[in-house]
This record gives sequence, C-alpha cells and structure tokens, in this order.
Amino acid sequence: MDSKEFDRLLRLDAEAVRDSAGFAAQAGPGDLSRPTPCDGWDLRRLLAHMTAQHRGFAAAARGRGGEAGVWAEWPTASDPVADHLTAAEDVTAAFAELSGPQQALALPQLAQDGQFPAALAVGFHLVDYLVHGWDVARSLGRDYDPGDELLEAGLAVALAVPRGQARLAAGSAFKPELDPAPGAGPLDRTLALLGRRPDWTPAC
Repeated sequence: MDSKEFDRLLRLDAEAVRDSAGFAAQAGPGDLSRPTPCDGWDLRRLLAHMTAQHRGFAAAARGRGGEAGVWAEWPTASDPVADHLTAAEDVTAAFAELSGPQQALALPQLAQDGQFPAALAVGFHLVDYLVHGWDVARSLGRDYDPGDELLEAGLAVALAVPRGQARLAAGSAFKPELDPAPGAGPLDRTLALLGRRPDWTPAC
C-alpha cells in the first residue's frame, strides 16, 4: 500500500470512529442497559469494550501495544459515553501520528507477540468500528447508513478475516460467518461475514 492509499484508509477509519462515537453520544443513562447485537452485552458493556480497544490501538500506534494493561478494560466509568468519546478522539490522533503503512504495531489480542504493519492494523480497526457503529445504532433503535467508500473498505477487510474453526475458539473476535440474504448490500454482507445478524433488533 502506498502513502496515498494509506492516507485514504486513515480517513475512512476516522469516519468509522466518528460514526460510532456519534451514535454513542446519543445514549443517555437510561440507555446503558439496552441489549446489543453482541450476545450477553448491554450497551454499557459494549461501550467499555470499544473504549478499551481504542486505547489499545492508540497505544500500539505510539509503540506501546505490547505493554501490560494497555488493552484492559478499566473499571466501569461513571460516564461511559464521555469516556468513550475521549478514547475515540485519542485513537484518531494516534493514527494520524503513524509514520507510514509499514510501521509495525503490536496487537497481542490478535496474535501473541504479533507485529502487524500499520496498514493492516488500521484496516482491522476500521472494520471493527464499522460493525460496532452498527451495534450501537441498532441497540438504540437507529439506522446506520455509512458512505459507499467506507462500506467498500470494510467489506474488503471482512472478506479477508480468517474463517472456519478459529471463529469457534474462546476469545475469538468474531462469530462464525452467516449466509447473507440474496441481494444483500455491502453492510449486510460485512455483518454476516463477521457473524452478525443484519436483521437484529432488541426484540431478538
């Protein structure tokens, strides 16, 4: 990936982060107990996970991804929405400091002692927050309509995520893939590839 394509990837990742943070900002205290498409997680738990991941990726971009504790979820925040919005701003700022697409980032949650080029790491983050943006939106009963460019980039990453038995392992980031509906668009295809039911509602 050349620097122009990497800049485009960073821009699209920032868009996914803004979208997911925008939905999170709509959540009031009474919404935090709402169910989410993530089995067993209410919105408070999902926001805590998203916040921790932002902090971990930000630390990785700054050369500290392998340090103990940088990926850990902090004790429940008194204001999880504000906590999340701060972390969202920080990870975007940290990615903007990356030297280029080949800078190595430590992502121990994906591979123990694994080093990933920045282009791949940002792609992981992008698809994660495209999907988590949808998670938060659906939890709140909102629709999510990302731009075509972001959807194209997210689907490309989702198609590259390993499938099969690895999805059944404890701690796997994604469930086994589902079959998308005939004629499904790129968002629904991405969700199904990563084990989400595109038709999920709180009533499910």
